[in-house]
Amino acid sequence: MPETREKLLEVRDLKVTFGNRRHPFTAVDGVSFDIYKGETFGLVGESGSGKTTIGRAIIRVNPVSGGQVIYKGQVISGKVSRELDRQVIHDIQMIFQDPMASLNERAKVDYIVSEGLYALHAGLPEEERREKVAAALESVGLLPEFASRFPHEFSGGQRQRIGIARALVMEPEFIIADEPISALDVSIRAQVLNLMSALQKDRGLTYLFIAHDLSVVRFISDRIGVIYKGKLMELSGSEKLFAHPLHPYTRSLLSAIPMPDPIGERNKKLLVYDPSVHQYSETDPPLWEELEPGHFVRGSRRELDQYRKVLGQ
Repeated sequence: MPETREKLLEVRDLKVTFGNRRHPFTAVDGVSFDIYKGETFGLVGESGSGKTTIGRAIIRVNPVSGGQVIYKGQVISGKVSRELDRQVIHDIQMIFQDPMASLNERAKVDYIVSEGLYALHAGLPEEERREKVAAALESVGLLPEFASRFPHEFSGGQRQRIGIARALVMEPEFIIADEPISALDVSIRAQVLNLMSALQKDRGLTYLFIAHDLSVVRFISDRIGVIYKGKLMELSGSEKLFAHPLHPYTRSLLSAIPMPDPIGERNKKLLVYDPSVHQYSETDPPLWEELEPGHFVRGSRRELDQYRKVLGQ
């Protein structure tokens, strides 16, 4: 990725821990990456790998115990001014995984989509607020009259569109999409992905797309980071990652992608990731290095030399 592109978000040595001092649990450990303006950055890993924790740390829901999150040149992790906090709420929005659980069942769609406006624009005239809600609903393919209905009256795909409208009404620059299609029927997933791609082009949005399905992330992402147990294992351009996966964990995830060919699916070999193959030591610890432009891998010095040979260096 050329450095001339504007960095919208920088994550620097991010660490997030839960629990108390006597029994801490490190969910994210030393993660660093950049997200450029206008791109979709995919973050992939199995359940419990720390993907959602990173997204929630960026949006300031989860407190950061180490490192920094920098948005448009300003540190937004830790204690910030009230003005910067309001700017972050306005500029960064989140689409949640479960469209059934993320919408308030007792509230009408009008209120659900307006929540951010009520919080940040208390003096907004009622007519202008309704216009913004109607425009947000139309932008995701829903009729403005749906604003008077309750969430239970909609299908899963429609509910997720309401969740997207709730994010769009704030006119954000950056959207964190936390597994936005995993709870949807397969037939609906492509519609939501196509909608997100169209909105990105129309509005110049930047996405952090969190998922566990590499085939989906390949479809929508410009670059992909692969995470395992709170640590980044590999980061590369989307097509390059599929063409030249280097880390054993990345290769195991790729081997699990279902094949449309029944014979090929039956004959394919699943690669099971075994962390013990690395044999790290104090004299040969894991490093995070850029082996070729834009392609980062975690490994010991011996492993990195092997990866370079694979790349023909």
